[in-house]
Amino acid sequence: MEKTLYLQASEKDISKYVIFSGDPGRVKQVVKHLEDVREIAVNREFNTFTGKYKGVDITVTSTGIGGPSAAIAIEEMYTCGMEVAVRLGTVMGLQDDLLGKFIIPNAVMRDDGTSKSYVRESYPAVADFELVTAMNESVIKNNLKYVNKPMCSLDGFYVEMKESRLSKQMGRDLNKRINEVKNYNIVGIDMESATLLTLTNLMGIKGCVVTMTTVLENLKDYLKGDVRTKAEEDLVKVVLDGIVILDSKED
Repeated sequence: MEKTLYLQASEKDISKYVIFSGDPGRVKQVVKHLEDVREIAVNREFNTFTGKYKGVDITVTSTGIGGPSAAIAIEEMYTCGMEVAVRLGTVMGLQDDLLGKFIIPNAVMRDDGTSKSYVRESYPAVADFELVTAMNESVIKNNLKYVNKPMCSLDGFYVEMKESRLSKQMGRDLNKRINEVKNYNIVGIDMESATLLTLTNLMGIKGCVVTMTTVLENLKDYLKGDVRTKAEEDLVKVVLDGIVILDSKED
């Protein structure tokens, strides 16, 4: 097959297991754990590598920030034969006791625009149970803590998640917006998870989201320094180990 338009990848380049990370820098963290690494392509915000972790072929790619570019990466990986998709990322927690803990959502509230461009709002953005179970097991094996509760994906970072000069100028009440979401028992907010879970359900493949709570609402507190560095490393390790756990159960 020809290489895809943006990822510049083909079926022979891509594993059945694909990790998606918004941050290209976090892709490098994943790659450090892989053996026999091949650089597939570095194009725009999409940095793609394939390698082995504990004998399992895994592909990792960056998507940049937000749903639109994430959807491009997910679509092109599906074209290349992806069967399992995991979003690895950070999340804004809406409960103070979640800072430094994993949120592995069972479902995501679709308050973004990208997922709505695919299917009407009543369509569920739910995670694959078997994949979530594998990730939960991985968290426990790494002596860490998690919750499986709903998250929400939004598009407007500076008008819905963090105050800015413009949001103040426009009179936007971010606390009101965040409290509205909290009233639905939502525990975290990000910008890509609704897109991933909507698309993986439409594609009929396994999908889940594994996020580390690195910041609390409106940046009132956040992980810093070595604590943040370790949290990022824990995130990478949990996702990689979770894929190995899933692979062992599928054999």
